[in-house]
Amino acid sequence: MTHQIVIAGFGGQGIMTMGQLLAYAGMLEGKEVSWLPSYGPEMRGGTANCHVIITDEGAVGSPIVTDATAVIVMTRPSLAKFEPLTVPKGHLLINSSLISDKSKREDIEVLYVSANEIADEMGDTRVANMVMLGAYLAKTGAVAAKSIEGALKKAFGEKKADLIPLNMEALKRGADCVSA
Repeated sequence: MTHQIVIAGFGGQGIMTMGQLLAYAGMLEGKEVSWLPSYGPEMRGGTANCHVIITDEGAVGSPIVTDATAVIVMTRPSLAKFEPLTVPKGHLLINSSLISDKSKREDIEVLYVSANEIADEMGDTRVANMVMLGAYLAKTGAVAAKSIEGALKKAFGEKKADLIPLNMEALKRGADCVSA
């Protein structure tokens, strides 16, 4: 199966981290992966998005996603820009904590995840991205949560290893909110 994902929001929301973790996890599972980051000119608070492809069907031909099987958006401008890339029967995950708009498309599965509220309840708003990632993984099974844990160990290293349990809990909370 091939998963083509666009993740978008503002800088500082962990957009690139989500993409990197998906790519690392895919590699840990022996899949072919691609991760293509894109930043706005601002240092923080500007636009940020990344394209991730995970496949077990051969090599990745291009790192650019034009037909997304899933789009994860953390901000309203990202919703407006990337919702049209979602293929029919694809998934659109919207951070309903920051986006009050509703999708008008009826040919896709839309999931509204209150990622910031869930992260607030956990005591750290910085894990809102992991809540969204958990919701995505629960819906698609693109990679296993255990692989994300391995990717977190690689990405965080020894210095930030103490943050892994919080991030794994956020992943679980995101999964719980879409599978209930």
